[in-house]
Amino acid sequence: MTQDGRRGEKIGWTVGWTGGFAWLFALACLQLFQGHLRQGLAGLALSGAAVFCILAFAPWRHPTTPLWKLMVPIYLVLFVAVGWAVWIYGGFRTLGLDAWSLLWMAPLLIPLGTSGRRTWQGNDAPPKAAP
Repeated sequence: MTQDGRRGEKIGWTVGWTGGFAWLFALACLQLFQGHLRQGLAGLALSGAAVFCILAFAPWRHPTTPLWKLMVPIYLVLFVAVGWAVWIYGGFRTLGLDAWSLLWMAPLLIPLGTSGRRTWQGNDAPPKAAP
């Protein structure tokens, strides 16, 4: 048990985000298995960047920073990973997608809005805000 008793929240952040990137690691391994070295290594690098961001921007490491600010770097890696996946399969047209297809990703942004100004400390106001 952790000292502050928030072990479940820490597991939720770490395992939840890591699970959200599991497809990336699997696809990178598949690319390596198929002999696409450049694409596979790029995918593994993105997977490593994702794990780094998940751990480096964990809210308990930055207890006064609003959660949405901690999620932005992770989301950036996610969107780059989606771009990588589109690239390895030949682009939007090859996949039968167009610019409107990106709207399907909009629900992924819901946590940015719902976390609001919350911090790990539990404040609803940003640090040093006037009451």
